[in-house]
Amino acid sequence: MASSSHSSNFPCAACKFLRRKCMPDCVFAPYFPPEEPQKFINVHKIFGASNVSKLINEVGPHQREDAVNSLAYEAEARLKDPVYGCVGAISILQRQVLRLQRELDAIHADLIRYATATCNCNEMPPPMGRNCFHHNSSGNIYHPNPHWNEPYEGNGR
Repeated sequence: MASSSHSSNFPCAACKFLRRKCMPDCVFAPYFPPEEPQKFINVHKIFGASNVSKLINEVGPHQREDAVNSLAYEAEARLKDPVYGCVGAISILQRQVLRLQRELDAIHADLIRYATATCNCNEMPPPMGRNCFHHNSSGNIYHPNPHWNEPYEGNGR
């Protein structure tokens, strides 16, 4: 929940920054506590105090804290990346997720190949230069078969 700066008799971060008296009905006080001055400074620099005040008054009381937190997040992102802001960060994260998903798919395909090789380990020797993998005692961890290069006896082990 939003905190109120009026109980401690200190002006909220917005009023302190704007050098004005913080009144009991201050629209900024619940969302910009005195111990978080940078939050208001960033929001003010990007959106302006007047626009933030209008936005807070336009949204419903139950949405105000989320709206202010969104503004603060976007303001911080805009200061880091003035052109793309949050969209730039989201785009980078989406590309990273896609890259990691491709990597995970490749590893999954390798595991399936190794599992298939395990099923065939007892029936035919593995191709030269490749390890044959099998389940260990835990049942789901693959490790190289130490006997893969021994002569094939044809009846399985």
